[in-house]
Amino acid sequence: MCGIVGFVNTTYSKDEKADQLEQMMARIVHRGPDNTGQFIDEGVGIGFRRLSIIDLKCGNQPIFNENDTKAIIFNGEIYNYQELQQDLQDKGHVFKTSADTEVILHGYEEYGTEIVQKLRGMFTFAIWDREKQELFGARDHFGIKPLYYYHKNDTFMFGSEIKSFLDHPAFEKQVNPGALKPYMTFQYPATDETFFKDVYRVPEGHYFFIKNGEVTLTQYWDMEYTEENMTEKEAVDLIDQAVQETTNAHLISDVEVGTFLSSGVDSSLVTTLAKPQYTFSIGFGEHTYNESSEAKKLTDILNLRNYSRVIESEEAFNAFPEIQYHLDEPSSNASCVPLYFLAKLAREHVKVVLSGEGADELFAGYTEYGFSSNSKMVRVFAQGLKKLPKKSRYRLASRLKNAYNFHGRLHLYQSIAPAEDFFIGQAFVFDEDEAADYLQPTYQQSESVHDIVQKQYQKVPDLPDLKKMQYLDMHQWMPKDILLKADKMTMAHSLEARTPLLDTRLMEVAEKIPSKYLLNSKETKYAFRKAAHRHLPEEWANRKKLGFPVPIKDWLHEEQFYHQVRDVFSADFAADFFDQGKILDLLDRNYQQEIDARRKIWTIYSFLTWYKVYFVEESQTKS
Repeated sequence: MCGIVGFVNTTYSKDEKADQLEQMMARIVHRGPDNTGQFIDEGVGIGFRRLSIIDLKCGNQPIFNENDTKAIIFNGEIYNYQELQQDLQDKGHVFKTSADTEVILHGYEEYGTEIVQKLRGMFTFAIWDREKQELFGARDHFGIKPLYYYHKNDTFMFGSEIKSFLDHPAFEKQVNPGALKPYMTFQYPATDETFFKDVYRVPEGHYFFIKNGEVTLTQYWDMEYTEENMTEKEAVDLIDQAVQETTNAHLISDVEVGTFLSSGVDSSLVTTLAKPQYTFSIGFGEHTYNESSEAKKLTDILNLRNYSRVIESEEAFNAFPEIQYHLDEPSSNASCVPLYFLAKLAREHVKVVLSGEGADELFAGYTEYGFSSNSKMVRVFAQGLKKLPKKSRYRLASRLKNAYNFHGRLHLYQSIAPAEDFFIGQAFVFDEDEAADYLQPTYQQSESVHDIVQKQYQKVPDLPDLKKMQYLDMHQWMPKDILLKADKMTMAHSLEARTPLLDTRLMEVAEKIPSKYLLNSKETKYAFRKAAHRHLPEEWANRKKLGFPVPIKDWLHEEQFYHQVRDVFSADFAADFFDQGKILDLLDRNYQQEIDARRKIWTIYSFLTWYKVYFVEESQTKS
């Protein structure tokens, strides 16, 4: 696990490239405090920060091929690297290390771009071909590891974090005006272009080339949902076997591995299967906001050690600017806060943790997929309506959409309507018109929410609606929110987080499972929970999804934190983006408990905190 940076440019001297690389690597030292390395050629400079996990003595980068014509820098872990290494050695390749990095390099020599299809793991990498003066790079199938690029001023630069670009002379730091309005609806950076103008993410499942100043991006992988006929037991068996295998594969390491443990089924199952010596939990205060007590019950049953701590409100608020700095872009997903402190706690004991991301997306674990009503009767009735022919369902949905409200109407509508008509993912904060009403004119023009999600929906027009929703989440919510915060919050503390429930082999199983075993009138993630039953006490296997509960509502009603947020809303720079009178009125009415606007306030506060860190304080530091 590491951080990578680099740029392609022929105008800078060797000394200039060296200085620029040093500055880029210094910005991401938290990603790899154990070692550093760089390579400078006529047209390129590539740099690397290392967090040593596998082949601790010989895995430093860049790594070169046998005749030094190609050099690689790599961030991530390849879980099938040993079998790939054996295959490549049988074909005559000579290895200098036992690191997974070198497998990618020789694999590229042997298979070309097809090597990315063979990799199982999380990764971003860049390979410089000295003979062709060409850069080849890729990002893993799901986007577990981040990779950004900027192509302007005769320079192509890339890096694990955007902040690595800030000191480069070719980089022009500007806010992307089209990113703010969609963010206010989605709570995360939803557009392809990041919050920094002209900075883009390499999309998940893509590789790229840059040669002669031209950049080409190619998709090499995507989900392919093909339900197969099977019994419920066969579905549960497949999931159970795959989860056990992938958890075991993710334990490969030359250092100690722990697990994040909440009260939920996903992390509890991973912990039960992995049986690590270290588990870590976090909470806020007592009762509602503290999951660590439930986690401790499970580790007592399993005879494992659990390390936990309680976050105090003041330290959470004090750390929030640092959290937004590490995120690179604003995010109002409140779980960033406990995750930041959880990673800090874990790093005191281990370098690697397993976490539970992925199961909800692969096996339909979100209530938004079909549990808008708590009434079992309504859900059973909705299951019956789903059996109607598609045209009949859609006609009935149209009538329900415009009908007078009644108990269960929303659930019935969402159960039979086309996914495209109502589902935008797992977060919805501001309605688009409401967001525009709060924004200054410059920031009211942007890509619409409809257009953002339609780019995904149009790729899968013939899938069942549940699969469409899963597909959208896999390309929006997962890489731009869930995985991004997981990477940034753990690497802020030089901690590697692995996701055994988000794996290509587990995805192959998930693609086959019939929808009726994923979601029914009883519960979400049905077959997955059945598999978990085989390993967990019933109380854990049946537990509803909770996420990281964060007491934002309480914070915004405390005078100290209300004034802290109000100071940011009142700052001169806030008026550049928002109608200050309206956002202050929103905050005040929430404080006086006239309305509950906590998520809207937190979304605005998160953006303004990010802007203050990157554009106010950063500029003051440089001047």
